[in-house]
Amino acid sequence: MNTAEILKKVRQIEIKTGRLVSETFAGEYQSVFKGRGMEFAEVREYVAGDDIRSIDWNVTARFSKPFIRRYVEERELTLMIVCDMSASQFFGSGTKAKNEAAAELSAMFAFSALKNNDKTGLLVFTDGPELYIPPRKGKNHILRIIREILAYSPRGRATSVTRALDTVNRLMKRRGIIILISDFNDAGYEKALRRTAVRHDLIPVVVEDRLERTLPKVRALINAELLEEEDGGAAPLLADLSSPDFLAKYASARGEVFKTMERAFQSAGTDWLSVDPAGDIYNPVVKFFKRRQRKIKGP
Repeated sequence: MNTAEILKKVRQIEIKTGRLVSETFAGEYQSVFKGRGMEFAEVREYVAGDDIRSIDWNVTARFSKPFIRRYVEERELTLMIVCDMSASQFFGSGTKAKNEAAAELSAMFAFSALKNNDKTGLLVFTDGPELYIPPRKGKNHILRIIREILAYSPRGRATSVTRALDTVNRLMKRRGIIILISDFNDAGYEKALRRTAVRHDLIPVVVEDRLERTLPKVRALINAELLEEEDGGAAPLLADLSSPDFLAKYASARGEVFKTMERAFQSAGTDWLSVDPAGDIYNPVVKFFKRRQRKIKGP
């Protein structure tokens, strides 16, 4: 996309996601992402009905009558969008590529954070961290994040989830929310997921095009380099998409990749969601919020 097309797309995303956030996501966001803890507000005189466990005995002894300490939730959080920009992110079988879906997903979470007075930052990565935008508030800041995701020209082609998470853990000193957007065409990131999930509220968002999961049976040859599990790692060769044997092997291999990914998320104890850029990317986010609310409220 040229500059004019990028700005037009940013505006379209702003309008669409802004409406959805106002109608749906802002309240859901606040209910499923809790603040950093309880912050001291004041000491006041005890009144009937107050919890006696809140009595401040030092102040009570000083004034010879009971006082309590009152706390409020420290609401403000930092939302960090960690976005994969490796070679496979520029694929799309429908009207949008995976990086465009990532921009829309980022907008949904970022505008929800803004409605709740939270800061949002961005880390773009490939086989290493490439771009960092420190967390800030404000609509113009969010529009910049969307623009960067749409327009970014990466230096690397491969994916390293581990290096990305290790970087964001160094950058974020206090507990926050990490939205990790990737197709997870990588391996060996399980420990990094677990380390990060202990420190932060980690939400992996898997962006996988339906054509990557199941190839169509057509009379065509395709460069098999495009089908590698890790970005840009194979010597070019041709695969026959009309071969049932090849299609079955490919489907089986992709299924194993997805099972490995699911096990990694479960081991880390993270809530996660999957999005197909060729389909509806908003409904999975709605379902994610509802599922998380049920989990928080319990049976």
